[in-house]
Amino acid sequence: MTVHTFPQSLSPGNEQIEYWHSSKADVEGSRNWLGIKSPVVDDLVMKIVNAESREDLVAYTRALDRVLKWGYYVIPQWHLNKFRLAYNSKIAMPETMAPYASDLTSTWWVKADE
Repeated sequence: MTVHTFPQSLSPGNEQIEYWHSSKADVEGSRNWLGIKSPVVDDLVMKIVNAESREDLVAYTRALDRVLKWGYYVIPQWHLNKFRLAYNSKIAMPETMAPYASDLTSTWWVKADE
């Protein structure tokens, strides 16, 4: 068993091809390192990429999630609905974060007076 994360955005899209599509299973350096080759997964991935509405995108993404769990390709290990952050008085960060910021630490800086 390997512990790995598959970073996602709030709107899954083309990266799903790289993670799950059969066309990437045998490509050295691709992110389909699980080697998944499934016509069902391929179909759902392409439906995600070509979704015409947010409602369709959510439905196809949830379906892909179920298929991946059913196939035991991916076993969810954890989920946190909060960010865990350590505090250091030498580090500064914006007072207000962007509402959908996914990488909080990329906006931090070392205080000039420290």
